[in-house]
Amino acid sequence: MLGVLSRFAAEPVIHITPLEIFEINGFSVTNSMFYGLICAILTITILITVARRMTLRPRGGLTQFVEIGTDFITNLLKSALGSEEKAVKYAPYFVSIFFFIMFSNWLGLLPGVGEAFQSNGEPLLRPFTADLNGTLAAAIITWTLVQYLSVKESGFLPHMRHYFNGSLKNPITLLLGIFEMFSDMTRIASLALRLFLNVAIGEIIIAVFSALGGTAGFITALPFTILELMVGALQAYIFVMLSIMYLAVAVKHAAHDAHDEPLTIDSVVEAEVGKVSN
Repeated sequence: MLGVLSRFAAEPVIHITPLEIFEINGFSVTNSMFYGLICAILTITILITVARRMTLRPRGGLTQFVEIGTDFITNLLKSALGSEEKAVKYAPYFVSIFFFIMFSNWLGLLPGVGEAFQSNGEPLLRPFTADLNGTLAAAIITWTLVQYLSVKESGFLPHMRHYFNGSLKNPITLLLGIFEMFSDMTRIASLALRLFLNVAIGEIIIAVFSALGGTAGFITALPFTILELMVGALQAYIFVMLSIMYLAVAVKHAAHDAHDEPLTIDSVVEAEVGKVSN
């Protein structure tokens, strides 16, 4: 069977690492950075256009799609933070992150992305979220935003105090606090790796089945492309949902009574899932 397939299958072209396409004053610009900039400009254009077209009467098409996504993220913020005012205030940040990641995932599935366009013998376009550098940058920016909003919401000292539960005179409290701060920073790797691996593996699967299909590669890869559309939206939601939960834990923990049960990511997520199920 493998021998028969090998006669019709082309060797799939898969790039795990980004490739440099040009330099600007010694600064290397990779194909994933270039395509990420295109996705960012497109996302900004779509959101501004939709914002100008919004009316009291619901509209269909892309406007309705963006409205649904915005309402969904806003309701998630409201449920996590327990305040509609805070949800509306912070919604622009997380809605922008959500649509940028989702559009980056989806635009990476276009036929022209990959080997179709070349620059100096290298692919010109590469999915931004299929590059670990890209997802790491998105995770660092999002984590920094969460820290900034946490400090802004609770104050610097209460925000730092939520890492140290107990008397600061106790060495164990200091040790656990430092460990908690380090654990908080590992969320950057968690966000980046989760997004990168899901997108990169999907890209590899599509490339393999497209190569196995030969001239009918579009047909053999179509089911996996449709699946990746759903995965792309799901991964954007998970990325934003976890970021919102990190913010909710930091904000609520700072105002939490010392005699209550400690707040954790798991407890907040379980509470939100319980609200949805009820």
